[in-house]
Amino acid sequence: MLKVGLTGGIGAGKSEVSRLLASYGAVLVDADKIAREVVEPGTEGLAAVVDAFGAQILTPEGTLDRPRLGAIVFNDPERLATLNAIVHPLVGARSRELEAAAGPDAVVIHDVPLLTENGLASLYDLVVVVDATPETQLDRLVRLRGMSEADARARMAAQATREQRREIADLVIENDGPIEELEPQVRKVWDELTRRASAEG
Repeated sequence: MLKVGLTGGIGAGKSEVSRLLASYGAVLVDADKIAREVVEPGTEGLAAVVDAFGAQILTPEGTLDRPRLGAIVFNDPERLATLNAIVHPLVGARSRELEAAAGPDAVVIHDVPLLTENGLASLYDLVVVVDATPETQLDRLVRLRGMSEADARARMAAQATREQRREIADLVIENDGPIEELEPQVRKVWDELTRRASAEG
């Protein structure tokens, strides 16, 4: 099994890369998706979050009110640490379950937005970084996601720098061009990953 950490700045196109890799046969472990799953209604995760933050973080339907919880933890490092202490172990446990089910020859792609920021590179056999210039990122966030320029710049500034991400990369996918230029690059990376996975096996 080859464990790969996939990361990239906001608007760099990481989601598209992970979608392509999954279509080629990679087992995708999406940290953001799992983080949502572990606090769905009826889960021990949601119960623990309500226990820590009170019932006001629930919608009338009983689901997690993300904007409200976000407003509580966003500017309060202590409350954020409390939330992370609940969610991160659950995400880790679920990730390990998915990995264990993948089989010995699998290429397991861990899609981790804050891999660089949280110093997680050592957890993976190799790290793939999807890279784009800040100008490209900004354009995509404003044009495709409808963010204001100020909001987009703030989100980008809160993440690791482009240089910090490239520093931990074993493989880099350059994604400033159109989607047609992305696919051949991802295919090439996939070929390299499968080659390494069979060498490991």
